[in-house]
Amino acid sequence: MNVHTTPKVKGYGISVEPLKGRVAIYRDEILLAESTNAKVMYETRLPPAIYIPRKDVCIDLSDETELQTFCPFKGTATYHDVSVGGTQIANSVWAYEEALPESVAIQGHIGFMSGVYTRLDLGENTLRDPEDGNISGPLIDWLMRGASNNDTPEAFTKALAEKMLEHGIAIQRLSILAWSLHPLIAGKHYIWEKGVAEISTNVPTYEIHDHPAYLNSPLRHVSNGLGGVRQRLNDEIPQNSFPIMEDLRAKGATDYVAMPLPFSDGRTNVLTLTCDHPDGFTTENLGLVFECSSVIARFYEVFMQRENAQVLLETYVGKRSGARVLGGEIRRGDGDEIDAAIMFCDLRNSTSLEEQLGRTAYISVLNDFFETVSGIVHENGGEVLKFIGDAVLAVFPAGEDSIAARENAQRSATEIVEKLGELRSSGSDIHCDCSIGVAYGRVTYGNVGSRERLDFTVIGQAANIAARLGEYGKTVSHRIVVSADILPACANAIPLGDVKLHNVSQPVTSFALRTSADAVLDA
Repeated sequence: MNVHTTPKVKGYGISVEPLKGRVAIYRDEILLAESTNAKVMYETRLPPAIYIPRKDVCIDLSDETELQTFCPFKGTATYHDVSVGGTQIANSVWAYEEALPESVAIQGHIGFMSGVYTRLDLGENTLRDPEDGNISGPLIDWLMRGASNNDTPEAFTKALAEKMLEHGIAIQRLSILAWSLHPLIAGKHYIWEKGVAEISTNVPTYEIHDHPAYLNSPLRHVSNGLGGVRQRLNDEIPQNSFPIMEDLRAKGATDYVAMPLPFSDGRTNVLTLTCDHPDGFTTENLGLVFECSSVIARFYEVFMQRENAQVLLETYVGKRSGARVLGGEIRRGDGDEIDAAIMFCDLRNSTSLEEQLGRTAYISVLNDFFETVSGIVHENGGEVLKFIGDAVLAVFPAGEDSIAARENAQRSATEIVEKLGELRSSGSDIHCDCSIGVAYGRVTYGNVGSRERLDFTVIGQAANIAARLGEYGKTVSHRIVVSADILPACANAIPLGDVKLHNVSQPVTSFALRTSADAVLDA
């Protein structure tokens, strides 16, 4: 086992000292507390804090409020309101009901917020200034100068752990749980373990919130704002501890801490550290990490914000469009003229379905329809640009291969009809049927809209024709109608001749595509 020591720099410090004689705290002329057993806590970069035994508090305290804060060497602070002279002062006193070993001397004592009292009578005592040192060393230097060179959360996590070791913090395991904005995943859990080359990245789905392993874990405790967790693992573990503690102790861990890692939007993420030093974490080591936690949080917030932006753009405008927006095409008019096959896929009998099924069941059917169509479009190299009511607008950019784009659009249309038919035949979904129009041509692919609200879409005659062909197909009982620009992929394509479409000036030579499922669907 490697034993690490803190470099010889002035580190984070905390000490509790008894005060002599009578100490009293007043708000104007009202006595708030009076004691001959008061104590003072000196802590790096904080003003001295006076603690009074609870029995010597002269005013009534409310029940514990919802506010809790965490210190890795004092524990979880709970707060109370007080009523003084008819004035209710929220969260004005705090207490550490289960103080950690370094601060057990203040357990059962009450601390007063500076705004609560107007006069502090220290009697014969004189408070000294805390001995604030210049906390520096490998970890601080790296956070200030080199950390930003890591362009992924995995690389940053690995470098963070290595710098903690270099600084003398005896970590065996480090993990970061960062919550996400994603329709499918709840967040990312990055885990570094000493002796393991690669960072482990877990991607929990939203089912994590119901999973027993999470429900009874420090991660949930901290994420829910219940304060942090500190557990010495070389002592007897209490019965109300978390199950993971025994697993960590079996791997040689001696100390564990889980602390909040707050993001600026109010979400509480989690940093956990496991120690393998025989004596556990030192106050200096843990105080340093605690002081750096807000800086560390900002790095992960940047990573998650970048990922969230990409995910949200891909979720709402599609992968290719999202990449273009992230690439800087964010102004009105930004875009390109491209050749593309355009597919417009519409759910049939939508109005009557909603009336028959009710809103909740109809939404479920609509989601299944969108899932089926989107999956097939993506598998064939297309991109769903948007959902328009109960319809899907998809684009298949030609790039250097216009034939492939047309074939991909035709293949998608055929597979969608066949898949929906299979679902109905199997009884999985008896409702979904569709009407599809496909056209090919030159369109503008980019931003349109007002200065404040833009839409990334395709504009052009091909998009208009695709939508009108889908509508036309409903009137002639064909599920897929394509323009002559799309080379018919089915040997049994049915010529429809020149079709006059609404709001299209010239007739469009069109074909109906029959699929292998049509005979079954129409039977």
